[in-house]
Amino acid sequence: MKAHNYREVKPEESPEAPGASLRWVLGEKEGAPTFSMRVAELQPGASTPAHSHDWEHEIFVLSGQGKVGAGGEEVRLKEGDTVFIPPMEEHRFVNDGDDVLRFICTIPLLHK
Repeated sequence: MKAHNYREVKPEESPEAPGASLRWVLGEKEGAPTFSMRVAELQPGASTPAHSHDWEHEIFVLSGQGKVGAGGEEVRLKEGDTVFIPPMEEHRFVNDGDDVLRFICTIPLLHK
C-alpha cells in the first residue's frame, strides 16, 4: 500500500495554460499497474486549451466551480460533480469562479 497527501506532491505548471497545474499523485512510481491519478488545479480565470487524445478521462471535482466543454456541449462544474470524457473527444476546462477549481483526473498509465 502507498498513502500520502496530495499536497506533498509538487505541482507541475502548464506552459500552454497559465494558471493551470497538475500533481501526479499516483502512478507507475507508486506501483500502479493500470492508471495514473492527477490532481488538477485551475486558478480563477484560467483554462486549459481545447485538446483531444486517444485516452479517456474520469474527473471528480473536489472544489471550486467552472465549466467543461466537450463533444459540442458545455456543462457547469461544482464540488462533487463527475465527468467522463471518452477518447478523441475534444475538451476544455475553464475556471470562471472566484476560487481554485480543483479536480481529480485519472488516465491510463501509458499516457503521461
